Amino acid sequence: MKNNFVTVLAGIAATMALTACGNDESEPVAAAGAKSTAAAVELITEDFVREIIKEISDDRYEGRGPSTAGDIAARKYLAGRMAEMGLQPGAADGSWEQPFDMVSVETHSPASWEFSGHGETKAFKNYDDFVINGNLQRPRIDINDAEVVFAGYGIQAPEFGWDDYKDVDVHGKIVILMNNDPDWDPELFAGETRLWYERWDYKFENATRNGAIGAIIIHTTPSAGYPFQVLQTSNTGPQMELPVGDEPRNQFKSFMTEDASRALVAMAGMDLDELREAAYNRDFKPVPLGVTTSIAADVSINSVQTANVLGLIPGSDPVLKSEVVIFSAHHDHLGVGPANADGDTIYNGAMDNASGVAEVLAMAKAYMALPERPRRSILVCLVGAEEQGLLGSKWYAANPTFHPGKIAANLNFDGGNLHGLTKDITYVGFGKTSIDEEVIKYAAEQGRVVKPDQFVDRGYFYRSDQFSFAKVGVPAVYLEPGTDFIDRPEDWGKQQKELYEEHHYHQPSDEYDPNWNLAGMVQDTQVGFWIGLAVANADAMPTWNAGDEFEAKRLEALATAGE
Repeated sequence: MKNNFVTVLAGIAATMALTACGNDESEPVAAAGAKSTAAAVELITEDFVREIIKEISDDRYEGRGPSTAGDIAARKYLAGRMAEMGLQPGAADGSWEQPFDMVSVETHSPASWEFSGHGETKAFKNYDDFVINGNLQRPRIDINDAEVVFAGYGIQAPEFGWDDYKDVDVHGKIVILMNNDPDWDPELFAGETRLWYERWDYKFENATRNGAIGAIIIHTTPSAGYPFQVLQTSNTGPQMELPVGDEPRNQFKSFMTEDASRALVAMAGMDLDELREAAYNRDFKPVPLGVTTSIAADVSINSVQTANVLGLIPGSDPVLKSEVVIFSAHHDHLGVGPANADGDTIYNGAMDNASGVAEVLAMAKAYMALPERPRRSILVCLVGAEEQGLLGSKWYAANPTFHPGKIAANLNFDGGNLHGLTKDITYVGFGKTSIDEEVIKYAAEQGRVVKPDQFVDRGYFYRSDQFSFAKVGVPAVYLEPGTDFIDRPEDWGKQQKELYEEHHYHQPSDEYDPNWNLAGMVQDTQVGFWIGLAVANADAMPTWNAGDEFEAKRLEALATAGE
């Protein structure tokens, strides 16, 4: 569909101008004028969240790919809606946007990738068998006769007595790695619950630290939690990164299908399953395959920019207003990409994550309607380039408008309930912070129970923007839809989740559907409202539970908050 962004932007600008003329920017107004907190929360409605989802997932925004015209239009629309509700611009310079630079890296992959060894050569097809991206932010991948080494999970975790590299020199070599982390013992890497060690970004970074010139991760649907098609669409076209600093980088990062990986290992006269079995043990050592490869590819490098959209509701307490509760959701999606079977090339991102944006804006609307503002400030943080590796939240965490020690909590929303009312709500990160009490309390007031992450093998806590806040010490809450739907069979909710991941996750078919039942989304959003209000009004800020992996960072942030 051809877009008229001039018209879209002009309309948004007019809305913002009218809003600015009617408001004193130093004092947000509660336009809805609710007489009680209960009345304010009732302003979180299906009509409102539906309006936001339908708008920003429309084809006019072309999938909101970072730095595109659709991205710019979506950001202006969202800033306009916040201005309309009476929020203040939340960026440090008094504007609505916190811009940040990115590097666009587009790897022009060869049609095939050849590996040789033990008297044979095998070629694997680009896109069908592997995807690859340059990692140096330089215009060329150029590798000659590099040996391939199977390095198990590619994990080094001293606290678990685990080291997959065992001082084996992989400098100048390519490591091929298993996805996920060891999961058979609850005392080892938290069993089936995924930790940071299972994430592909950790594995790529750790391979670089060990001197590998490139890294290949073996994809399986069970270990990743999604089919290979997600990697195909997510790794095609320009990939956005924050500009490289002084951190070490290797030449490429790649994913390969299980079948292709099995064939590669077989060239060495080895069996992939037997190698994986060996890698399940602490005494595993990297296994050189005696297979080498060369690969060359041009890489287009461009400097681009996107922005986080920030809206502020100043707190009412003269002391506590210097502290803040941050509500985050990512406004971006994948933009325009490979066509699906229907010829659709726009990756609209309706569920992922127009729905989360709608939830956060609905809560902001309700906060603005309160008879009295919360004691602490509220920051709406609609971040960009999440799909490219949490870039917007990483940038905010490194360049915050409030010191991390002054950020009371982050509540993140990434994918809302599209299927109706549930008897439960999912809390990813349950058991990590003192905020658990509020989540349980307000879910119970709706007659619902709180369940921990119901897909612990997916590692969701490390896959969305709350992770960026947690890494700088901020207690984080990530609420997801429940799975126990009213008047549905017991497994129906989990089936819907799996169907979405198999057919619609990061696909053009993630589009707005007028038949969605958003009553459950409203229910979840209202729980988020009450949790955020409790945190904002409490005498003390929340804490990480003793011994949590992020507790030390929190203590460090609190110690430096007054500097």
